[in-house]
Amino acid sequence: MNKKKFITVAIDSEASAGGGTQAKLISMHYNLYYLDTGKIYRYIAFLKKKYPKKFGYFYLKNKIKKLKISQLQNKALLTEEIGSIASQIAKQIKIRKLVYKFQITCAYNPPKKFHGSCLDGRDITTKIMPEAMFKFFIYADIKIRAKRRYLELKKISSKESFNKVLKSIKLRDKSDYQRKYSPLKRTKDQVLINSSKLSKKACFLKIKRIMDKKLN
Repeated sequence: MNKKKFITVAIDSEASAGGGTQAKLISMHYNLYYLDTGKIYRYIAFLKKKYPKKFGYFYLKNKIKKLKISQLQNKALLTEEIGSIASQIAKQIKIRKLVYKFQITCAYNPPKKFHGSCLDGRDITTKIMPEAMFKFFIYADIKIRAKRRYLELKKISSKESFNKVLKSIKLRDKSDYQRKYSPLKRTKDQVLINSSKLSKKACFLKIKRIMDKKLN
């Protein structure tokens, strides 16, 4: 791999299709700065739930300006309730514009120790990194995604039932694909990856082969 190249990877994926997992693996392997953009909306949803009286545009603007990646690691951001609130928040164009600026800075101005950046979310290819060197769209069967999410939630002692998780994924899909601003969609220049029958490792190796072919 030519390390002089500034590598940019844009990953858009359906909820629980594996976009975040693959973005982390790619970032670790190629030494890229990683940002899970969906976590930013979850962080905003968390603020709205925890500080409803303070929550507003200017309060949020200040919070995003001072946002540190470590704040996105809070396990409280992973609940289905926060995910549902985040999905609704993501429809608001004023909030999206605040988040865009932060995302674009992360994408094109990562710390110098990194060889580039890798962002995953719902509108990375279409809105944040349209000029990315690599563009992927990861999807999977909805029941498989619900099962993955259900097992993930069980690890953090969640008592959500499988049917409730499945319903939540369906609602999030509808919100992601049909929202007015920056909906989730496939583009002609994305490489489509169906992760339904792929293990995490197999999915990563498939993406790695595609990237290495261009980088080497």
